Amino acid sequence: MPVKVKDDNRFLDIIKILEEVNRTEIQVGIFGGDDSFILMIANVHEYGCTIKPKRAKRLAIPLHPSARGKSPREFTDLYLITSKEGNLLLVRDKGTGDMEFMYWLATEVHIPERSFIRGGFDEGADRFAKKAASLFKKVIVGSMPVNDLFTLMGEYIVGELKKYMTNLKDPPKSGASIASSGKSNPLINTGRLRDAITYKVVKK
Repeated sequence: MPVKVKDDNRFLDIIKILEEVNRTEIQVGIFGGDDSFILMIANVHEYGCTIKPKRAKRLAIPLHPSARGKSPREFTDLYLITSKEGNLLLVRDKGTGDMEFMYWLATEVHIPERSFIRGGFDEGADRFAKKAASLFKKVIVGSMPVNDLFTLMGEYIVGELKKYMTNLKDPPKSGASIASSGKSNPLINTGRLRDAITYKVVKK
């Protein structure tokens, strides 16, 4: 005769939950998709980069807000000077006997590594683990679906990485970059890069 097993301890349900959790993962970061430019910018800041000119001898680095996004060729009143340190600068007269520093003509520009994804994960690892453990308890007792666990964790980690990026100050922004953008945060100018941080829930 058939034997019926009464599962008062939800053993079979827990096994199914563990199997589903094991088949699921969260991917957090900046994904390529249709915005390859943002992905390139993210990689430059995450790992650092040295930029050298390809078609000219020097790079024209904007020093003045009005020069940002423009080529020196768009100005007709620029002239070249050499600083005491030997830097070549394009300047223009302000009309009061003073000069406006418009561009720095650099042979190369080094962007230091400012890891906002890996650094943010390392800094928040303990918090992420505690949050996951708290949510997992709810899944085990049956008060939360497995999918909600991963959705809530994805949203939490993304929020924490954005905070880390906002507060990141080291290495500091160069004087030229501050002059160009008027902002001292080394990673945030328009906020577009920060807004691109997101997550995916992937079933294996």
